[in-house]
Amino acid sequence: MRIKALTIRIIKQFFHDKRTLAMMLVAPLLILTIISLVFNGEDVVPAIGGENLPSPVIEKLKEADIDYKEVSEIKAESEFRSGELDGWVTLKDQQLRIILEGSDPGMNQRILATVKNVLQPSGQGKVEPEIEYYYGDEDMTSFDNFGPVLIGFFAFFFVFLIAGVSFLRERTGGTLERLMASPVKKSEVVIGYLLGFGFFTVIQSILIVFYSIYVLDLLMIGDFLWVVVITLLCAFTALSLGTLLSAYAQNELQMIQFIPIVVVPQVFFSGLFDLDSISNWVSWIGPITPLYYAAEALRDVMIRGLGFEDIAFELMVLLGFSLFFSIANIFALRKYRSF
Repeated sequence: MRIKALTIRIIKQFFHDKRTLAMMLVAPLLILTIISLVFNGEDVVPAIGGENLPSPVIEKLKEADIDYKEVSEIKAESEFRSGELDGWVTLKDQQLRIILEGSDPGMNQRILATVKNVLQPSGQGKVEPEIEYYYGDEDMTSFDNFGPVLIGFFAFFFVFLIAGVSFLRERTGGTLERLMASPVKKSEVVIGYLLGFGFFTVIQSILIVFYSIYVLDLLMIGDFLWVVVITLLCAFTALSLGTLLSAYAQNELQMIQFIPIVVVPQVFFSGLFDLDSISNWVSWIGPITPLYYAAEALRDVMIRGLGFEDIAFELMVLLGFSLFFSIANIFALRKYRSF
């Protein structure tokens, strides 16, 4: 009887906690649906430009599921920078020359294999091709490709979780209520907490970046300072979002429940998976998530060696996310004080 009473009590608790019940029943289905749409998207077709290629070779490239177009070398370089081309090929005086965009090792190998298979039957493939890389080099690994995304993800995830739980403890422990009972402004409370947590966020971000680049030997072509700046903005976005959502959690379990909804979906749209292959049904999610912009900026600096002008938009978006979540947090504190 005692076991029965205990079982019934636990079941009733779950039914009273609608959020926990929904997270147990709905969240797994939502995540599985996103995974299905991500992996069941369209196959990525390599985009290759070319010049001075014989017509039969061009036809064979198109038959090999290659998106081919006639492009000059100068035009190809501009399209490498804009992400429109994955490779460029030319054949002059029986010498095959290939320029790869280079930021994705998997795509590099796919293009090289396809081009060589197409040219070998005609006898041209017997000549060793000249291979150049616009970004990266032949020694670039998959970890070099995914590493920038992982830096942004870990900075975002741990700051989001720790800041949210810590701010929740401030509220449940009565500290926040005592502050709200004082003359201090709501904006001062938010800024004070953000700067306080932000001190350790800065240390964590610098440590993650330094360890990834100088200990794990992650590919680093651009400026170290910009990597730190991007990681800091990503972490401060997570900090402001974590403190905001903690205002809507009653306990630590409910705070953790935000992870499958807020953090996990961002992983699929941050660049760990090829965004071109993701189904159009869910591809719109990427541009509304902070990690999408952080990962793109980190790759631009670390792999492509780009500078401020090329990542300015991503920096502004991350800063905008932080300001938006901070302002929303000020309004969220209204329920603790009416003035």
